[in-house]
Amino acid sequence: MKKTTLIIGCGDIGIQLGKRLIDDGQRVIGVRRQVAPLAETGIEALALDVTDPDALTRLPDADTVVYILSAARFDENAYAEAYPKGLKAVLGELETRAMPPKRVFFVSSTGVYAQQAGEVVDETSETAPTGFSGLLMREAEQALLDHPLPGTVVRFSGIYGPGRDRLIRQVKEGRVAAANPPMYSNRIHRDDCAGVLAHLIALTLDDKPVESLYLASDCEPTPLNEVMTWMAGKLKVELTETIQSPLRRRSSKRCDNSRVRDSGYRFQYPTFREGYEDVLKQGGFLTATESA
Repeated sequence: MKKTTLIIGCGDIGIQLGKRLIDDGQRVIGVRRQVAPLAETGIEALALDVTDPDALTRLPDADTVVYILSAARFDENAYAEAYPKGLKAVLGELETRAMPPKRVFFVSSTGVYAQQAGEVVDETSETAPTGFSGLLMREAEQALLDHPLPGTVVRFSGIYGPGRDRLIRQVKEGRVAAANPPMYSNRIHRDDCAGVLAHLIALTLDDKPVESLYLASDCEPTPLNEVMTWMAGKLKVELTETIQSPLRRRSSKRCDNSRVRDSGYRFQYPTFREGYEDVLKQGGFLTATESA
């Protein structure tokens, strides 16, 4: 009998994850308000608003559940609805089931860290966010970790990939982050986001150990100036303008992904070079000759 994964908030990453799980022989159900993007993906679509408590009884039973909802907008009310309130409501519904899931995964963010001086952070590092987004994300994390259902939080760093080209556009405009002081950046390709989640789901279904928290970022935290300078070389662009504050100061940290690698996951794009090379080529920014 096929195993079932329920993806709540089945957007770009959820669709990539769903396709991988289907290829692995699973049944995948994707929950979102507007289900048209799930057409022809092989993912079974369920139109549902998880912020509506009366709708949650329509959630199907599943072996694993991935909560990967995105806030409707960047404000405190939207974040509260999508993260702590929405996740708590879903957990409250799932715990009443005769066959609850083996594990619930919550996709969080490295925005819960407040370190700002290039410190190395991992799953044991202090989280003391000051902004509403980090505080509400951290509240949602704790709600899952304190819940009786088995749960795992996955903190992604800056996600990039097809269609996420803000940094590329800045470089094409000749803009670059300041070299000093170094502003460390951390990233993970969209396909590795899906890959990490698929890997952890496979471990769960195989009854192998899964930790309650993973930091998922690529293998090379890098000063943003270095990333943009490398990209300018690929694009053959002259950098003429220094951006004084390209990132919030609290974004300067170095994410250690040892735990997720020790679990057996191997990154498809271990550094920004492999990842952005592919994004530049697929996005039409580079020709095959230029990328060689």
